[in-house]
Amino acid sequence: MPHDTPLISTIVGGLVLAFIFGAFAHRLRMPPLVGYLIAGVLVGPHTPGYVADQSLAPELAEIGVILLMFGVGLHFSLKDLLSVRGIAVPGAIAQIAFATLLGWGLGAFMGWPTGGSLVFGLALSVASTVVLLKALQERRLVETERGRIAVGWLIVEDLAMVLALVLIPAAASIGGEGHAPVEPLSAGLNRLFGLDLGIGGMIAMTLVKVALFVALMLVFGRKLIPWTMHRIAHTGSRELFRLGVLAIALGVAFGAAKLFGVSLALGAFFAGMVLAESELSHRAAQESLPLRDAFAVLFFVSVGMLFDPNILIDKPLPILATIFIIVIGKSVAALLIVLAFKKPLGTALTISASLGQIGEFSFILAALGVELGLLPEEGRDLILAGAIISIILNPLLFFLCDRMRPFFEGAKREDIVADPAAADAIAVPEETPPEDDEVHPTALNGHAILVGYGRVGSIVGQNLKSSATPFLVIEDSDKRIGELKVQGVETLMGNAVMRETLDLANLAGARSIAIAIPNAFEACRIAEQARSVNPSILIVARAHSDAEVDELKQYGADTVIMGEREIALGMVDRLAQVHHDSVPYEDGHGPDTIIPADDPPPQRE
Repeated sequence: MPHDTPLISTIVGGLVLAFIFGAFAHRLRMPPLVGYLIAGVLVGPHTPGYVADQSLAPELAEIGVILLMFGVGLHFSLKDLLSVRGIAVPGAIAQIAFATLLGWGLGAFMGWPTGGSLVFGLALSVASTVVLLKALQERRLVETERGRIAVGWLIVEDLAMVLALVLIPAAASIGGEGHAPVEPLSAGLNRLFGLDLGIGGMIAMTLVKVALFVALMLVFGRKLIPWTMHRIAHTGSRELFRLGVLAIALGVAFGAAKLFGVSLALGAFFAGMVLAESELSHRAAQESLPLRDAFAVLFFVSVGMLFDPNILIDKPLPILATIFIIVIGKSVAALLIVLAFKKPLGTALTISASLGQIGEFSFILAALGVELGLLPEEGRDLILAGAIISIILNPLLFFLCDRMRPFFEGAKREDIVADPAAADAIAVPEETPPEDDEVHPTALNGHAILVGYGRVGSIVGQNLKSSATPFLVIEDSDKRIGELKVQGVETLMGNAVMRETLDLANLAGARSIAIAIPNAFEACRIAEQARSVNPSILIVARAHSDAEVDELKQYGADTVIMGEREIALGMVDRLAQVHHDSVPYEDGHGPDTIIPADDPPPQRE
């Protein structure tokens, strides 16, 4: 067996170091992405020690790009985009234009060609999908109005960058810059008929081929791909289904690149978007997630390998200018744009903080710009340095926005009160609507706290309501919060893991807390905080395994209900009624469980 295995050593070295530094970054409350980039720097040629294979790493990274874009396509929702299109589309376009202009100005100041400066500006204008979604999920903002606007803004940015990936190669030779590949169809027409279509013709031919590819995907692909996945699903083989998802993602991307000259990223994006219309899209996302995450890690590692740390010493001022554009320029532009659309200050601050970083598309654009000879390697190093530092600073940016929000809102209210003409407007609640997810402390005491109002929590809540038990619900979904307010149920918008949210629910004065969320890790943290604040409180939680039951009890839960066990008891009871004429067991519920009288049984988990 050969001992010289560069492929294995590159994969093993990249994943092991990425795991170590990713875990270290998570421990420091930073995105693991930072650790992956640092791992890449350590195995790169610019640092001493082990150096990964410089030819294999980019190819592994290309697979990561394909799977990343396939995942973006799977989560692309035209409905969500249309619901916030009034602000997301013009806002994202304006912000991209402003950031690109700032980046172009910095590139021109440093003496770069026009094409390279524009690529540099575009790379600084687009936020990281991974970092943005992670930040919103941690703060339970994805389903709020501000979360939907941020995600819609991100989708528009992603679509703009996908278009840029198509147009940049075709326009790479504008002004004699770069060494763009010759467009085959234009070259064929020139060779056969002597027609020189020029740059405009090359761009037109590229757009025609992209349009043809898009048309084929929307007409035939949206029928063929879901039909294929349904046929595979009916075989009952999970292994074949997982393999089919990966085959579609990689096959469509590779075929699009070879047959239509479309980028691998665009082909994978459309494959995911077409599959997203199928009812199997969630299952496809789950099955492809492990491999997608693994190759995404290798993508970030390969990006880190390109970074030369010496630029931090050689070019400190350009790095500071780059970080200023990413963290300050983009954030301030987004803040002003959102406020111009008369959205609440909290929404504007959240979106501005979300966009104050760069990531995947920036790396792809930087690599493309260097490959085409448009962007100097110094520009790529500045982009990488800006990405690493901005991702590290992003949690701090959110923290500052959270601290600034009460100050600005207080100043705004003082200005209104100081104006006598505005006094009447204050007295009319309809003219001063509160923040879309504003929270206030409860006045309840001796009450029950219900965390989560999904399929399990809703049944618990209906029982509490029917028994006239005073309670409130902590929920992070706008839709469910609205439904509960219509029913007259007191609610708190937020994440119960946060101590501030539990304080607003008067945890110290509560008699019980029911943790109905399925995430055992978060449930343990909630139980731990509840027990430390109120030692006498009754804590009831749910679990999906014996290990989760033991862990929740270790962190202070008094009673833990495992769904699978209750289902099994219900099935045993029903079988016993038929085979042994036993006394009916009350639907598998324990004797201390309140069972709704008129409510239908819950749907299967």
